[in-house]
Parts: sequence; structure tokens; C-alpha cells
Amino acid sequence: MNDYLILVINPGSTSTKIAIYKNEKPIIVETIKHTMKELLGFKRVTDQFNFRKELILEQIKRCGFDIETLDCIVARGGLLRPIPSGIYEIDNLMLEDLNANYLGEHASNLGGLIAYDLAKSIPIRKAYIADPVVVDELWDIARISGHPKIPRVSIFHALNHKAVARAYANSLGKDYNQLNLIIVHLGGGISVAAHKEGRVIDVNNGLNGEGPFSPERSGGLTTLDISKLCFSGNYSFNEIKQMIVGSGGLIAYLGTNSVIEIEERINSGDNKALEVLEAMCYQVAKEVGAMAVVLGGEVDSIILTGGIAYSSLVTDLIKKRVSFLAPVNIYPGENELEALALNGLRVLRGEARVLSYSKLISG
Repeated sequence: MNDYLILVINPGSTSTKIAIYKNEKPIIVETIKHTMKELLGFKRVTDQFNFRKELILEQIKRCGFDIETLDCIVARGGLLRPIPSGIYEIDNLMLEDLNANYLGEHASNLGGLIAYDLAKSIPIRKAYIADPVVVDELWDIARISGHPKIPRVSIFHALNHKAVARAYANSLGKDYNQLNLIIVHLGGGISVAAHKEGRVIDVNNGLNGEGPFSPERSGGLTTLDISKLCFSGNYSFNEIKQMIVGSGGLIAYLGTNSVIEIEERINSGDNKALEVLEAMCYQVAKEVGAMAVVLGGEVDSIILTGGIAYSSLVTDLIKKRVSFLAPVNIYPGENELEALALNGLRVLRGEARVLSYSKLISG
């Protein structure tokens, strides 16, 4: 069997994670962290393209790896048009939609842009995305929001949700399509999804302000109060947007998005920090309860994942409110790098079909 080298790129709100896999095994894994001060200098997320690309190249060179030996590059997908789960080759229409922030701004939009640009410098010239954040499997009833001008859309941490779901199913010797799961991704944004027999039938759109607040996002604020702020004359659209998407949640209350720092403050007797962190966990638990209703109470497991799932304080606060619904399993961290690499490996081995974004969108 041939050996394949795969570069995976996963841009997040405050870091860019990269890895190089030789078949199923990682040989390089790096997290490039970005400070709030560094990122505040960019008006749009896509303006960070050159900044992040150069850091990736520097890190790869520092590790002594020759990028021209790669067989393919796989990146985390961004806010594209709604598409089915799968592996997509990055094409011109996809690049246009990522640059245009078709469904909104998010660091994941940079993944496809950087992967495509880097792939041009290697002989095979192949770059893909897999299970982007816009994977759409919603029930039709879940799309109805309360006003036809603002339908609900599916935007969530699809790659990690799917990877963790399959890993949990494998641990039981079962197929993902046989289980009903509630999966909670705890990161800079928080997504809580109802997985019914292999399909995400409902999920909060945490990016645009739905569901629990998170380290960086304000969550479901009351719409009339937001409207008052918008028309107060005191804030621009971008300032309101930043309140909701970039500087809300823990940042707004405590001045930091670091749960580690917040736990240190709690251990030093900071009662406000404890109250705010517990409020976030309380809101997550409420969303879990809502998804249990979506599944009709038939829940095989509640899974807590994402970077914040390393915090036993956070997971314990959530577990004490939801464990009566179903067993709670914890898969800390983001398995997105491995999931991306394995999707690329399936393509290289001819085990998976590559989908065309342009053909799908054009019908």
C-alpha cells in the first residue's frame, strides 16, 4: 500500500491548527496561536489570508518539512452555501463564496482559501474541504424560525460533530446511523445538535447568535433589545456584530475568552467569574434539554467535546443538569485534524468520491 502525505489546515477564531499526516499517523502537529491584539488589525476575517498563510509556511519550514512532497491538502470548510456532508474539491465558485463571506464571516472561511493557494505550489495541485460548517441535514420543520424573512440555517462544527459521533459509535461496535445522540461542541463558539440516526436534524446557529453564549459569542439575546441598540445611533453595524460574534459572552463579562484563566480567577476567589461560567454551562444544559425534546426523549448519549471539554469544572457543571436525560460521555479536544486527514486519505486511496461544489450549486 502506498504512503501518502497530507497537510491539514484548521483555522479557528484565535488559532490556526495544522498537521501533516503520513497515512493515518500524524508526523507534525502544531497550533499557531493568534492574540486578540494581532487580529484586531484586520477589518475582515478574509483580510487575515496572507498573515495566516505565511505563519503556516514558516511553521512547516521550521519543522524541516518540504511542502512539495505533499500528496494533497485538506482544510476545514467555511461558510459556504448549504451542502450535503462529504468531501469537496476546492474550485473557483467555492473560492468566490469564501472570499465573499457568502453566509457570514468566520475563520473557517480561510481554510479553503489557504489550502487552494498552497496546493498550487505542489505537483499534485489537489486541495479539498470535508464536512464544512454549512452541512445541512435539518428537518424541514426546524427551518421555520418565526418569521419567513429570517429562516433558520444549519451552521455548526460539523466536522468534529461527525468525527466524534462516529468514534463513539465505533467504541460501542455500532454504526453511527443506529444511534440518537446530542453532541455539544464547546469552543470559542458552542453548537448543540440532535443527531438522529446519522443525520443532524436540528442544531443552534451559534455563529449568528442562537443558543447559549460562549467564550466569544453573545448567544440568544432578546431581539427587541438588540434592535434598540442598532437604532440608538451609538453603534455601527460592525460594532453590533462584534458584540454578538467576536466580543460577546465570556469576553464581554470577564474580559477574556480563556476558560483556563477564568478557572484560575475562580480558584483565587473570584465569585463573579464563577457565576458567569456557571451561567454559560446553565445555558448549554438548557439547549441540551431542547435537543432531547427534538429527539422525543430517545437519547443514547450526550457527548461533550471541543477544547473546553478539557475543563472538568465546565463538564461537571453541565453533567449535573443533564445526566438524568442520558449517559454523558466526554471527548475532549477537537478531532478535526484527524478527521480532515482521514477524509483526504480516503480520497487518495480511492475509497471516497470527491464532490463538486460548483456542479452541486448550479444544479
